[in-house]
Amino acid sequence: MRERPWGRGGWQGRPPWWPEGEPFPPPEWRRGHRMQFRRRYLFFAFVAFLMFGLLMSFLVFVLFQAFTALAGGPPHPIFIALAVLFVFFALTGGMRGAQRIARPVGDLVDAAERVREGDYSTRVRERGPREVRSLASAFNSMSARLEQSESERRRLLADVTHELRTPLTVIQGNIEALIDGVHPADESHFRAILDETKVLSRLIDDLRTISVAEAGALTLHREPTDVAEVARDVAAAFETTANAHGVALVVDAPPATSGEVDPIRVREVLTNVLTNALRYTPRGGTVRIGVSATEREVTVVVADTGPGIAPDVLPHVFERFTRSADSPGAGLGLAIAKSLVAAHGGTIEAKSAPGQGTDIRFTLPNPSP
Repeated sequence: MRERPWGRGGWQGRPPWWPEGEPFPPPEWRRGHRMQFRRRYLFFAFVAFLMFGLLMSFLVFVLFQAFTALAGGPPHPIFIALAVLFVFFALTGGMRGAQRIARPVGDLVDAAERVREGDYSTRVRERGPREVRSLASAFNSMSARLEQSESERRRLLADVTHELRTPLTVIQGNIEALIDGVHPADESHFRAILDETKVLSRLIDDLRTISVAEAGALTLHREPTDVAEVARDVAAAFETTANAHGVALVVDAPPATSGEVDPIRVREVLTNVLTNALRYTPRGGTVRIGVSATEREVTVVVADTGPGIAPDVLPHVFERFTRSADSPGAGLGLAIAKSLVAAHGGTIEAKSAPGQGTDIRFTLPNPSP
């Protein structure tokens, strides 16, 4: 049995006689199929409106016959002329209505084909009846979101490639130096390699956390937690680092500030925010952690006396790989913090001005009574 190139489900595979290396079906065939669709749509619409016109003509004819029977004579020529005009206008209006619907629907078919082929910048003109315009608007919104997602995917891939290149280059260089005998195989050089592998491991863990959280697949283990106690524990863990940098670390957290949260994830949020604050606070500065609570939410504020954030950078501080030129980090800390806070159903924001420090405030809802 000979293979048919087009079926109900689309193109039924490449025929064995088609030349190797050439796309099947060819683009002109696809365009021909779209034109065939439009012609079929117009034909069926025309038939539907024709049947409507014939039905109305039949009704007019029945009324004429009834009028003739009642009046006892043939119908007046004016009535016949009106019937003919009625049928003519019905058919003309039917054709115009069919074209008014078929053209925007054909545009949608063409646009959907281009999107399927990867052109997410495709948009259609919103025209035709209200329902068709709504469909075109929904299609444009879908296409715009696909284009944005594709742009973010490419940017993320480029950023991840850039971040992975640095530690891999250091590891490769050190190993080659050890093999060539340039560096002695001692503890200091092996430790440098180990440190770079830790950087890679941390980067991979951070990316995984962001991906899982943004996909809505992050599992939270909520339990009644004293958020103030968590803040004091995190501050104690950073006490040595703060002293080494000459930065005062102050905790202003009243006792028994509880909420139904995941304590491990809240600790991770505080760790990322506090790391960022200590990194940019100069010697002699202060980083203050404040915790407060109401009946409906718990609020944590990490305020530093650093140089602040530039106005053009401030709206992007919670985006992935956003960092200053002199930052040693990968720019994922605040992005992770935002994802974890959002997973709790909370909000996080940054307030800053050049030379006036930075305040990172996040709010966690549903505290325990």
